[in-house]
Amino acid sequence: MVIFVLQLERKKVLNYYSYPHTTSKEWVTFVHGAGGSSSIWFKQVRDFRKHFNVLILDLRGHGNSKIKLKDTFKAKYTFDSITSDIVEVIDALKIEKSHFIGISLGTILIRNLAEKRPELVKSMIMGGAIIKMNFRSQVLMKVGNIFKSVVPYMLLYKLFAFIIMPKKNHKKSRLLFVNEAKKLYQKEFIRWFKLTSEINPLLRFFRTKDIQIPTLYVMGAEDHLFLPSIKNIVAKHLTASLFVIDNCGHVVNVEQPETFNNHTIGFINSLA
Repeated sequence: MVIFVLQLERKKVLNYYSYPHTTSKEWVTFVHGAGGSSSIWFKQVRDFRKHFNVLILDLRGHGNSKIKLKDTFKAKYTFDSITSDIVEVIDALKIEKSHFIGISLGTILIRNLAEKRPELVKSMIMGGAIIKMNFRSQVLMKVGNIFKSVVPYMLLYKLFAFIIMPKKNHKKSRLLFVNEAKKLYQKEFIRWFKLTSEINPLLRFFRTKDIQIPTLYVMGAEDHLFLPSIKNIVAKHLTASLFVIDNCGHVVNVEQPETFNNHTIGFINSLA
């Protein structure tokens, strides 16, 4: 395993871990969601590194990709700027093409990367994917925007986690993301939450364009906020397919890791 911290030109630090394979030329890059870190993929790394070269990373402000205090007051985060962080790591490692696996907000970043740099993307595996914000999601965002600066962010995060992952069998996922979110701080949470202001037009664009890159959506049958819209998009996009995991909520790779790993590894191998 190679552990590395990449110093970006914007003076921000992006932490990543790479696991080279002795013979495979295929790369798989994992992108976590907001409030998580590379540690959410711990049940994937062991299986995937048996078959492929593996790259996992911490998005800015998450895990070990810490943002300096003086940088917290600078320009706001955008999906393009965060996507550029990922691309810089890919370019630094001289990875010509990779399969990308994301969870939750990480799927938006992967789809945005595919739009900006399609030559880097061999396939996209979207776990707990977000392609449309339904009425309940919109209300959740508005509540968050109203209270994000006055309510301790962990209270908001716990509320969001419970609404997205409400059932008893989702508890493990909730606790994992809440514990990871504790490593953030209020201003960092606010900067990430402000991304919601640009999410609707971006998702609307993604829904209208079939990007012609093999895409597998892996969704939990109990992902009540996001599964219906994924079913709709798969029916319209010729390059997309859907795999639904029973008795599973939003964070499919944590709740049903064996099923997730077997199906996604099979999908990647089918493209060889």
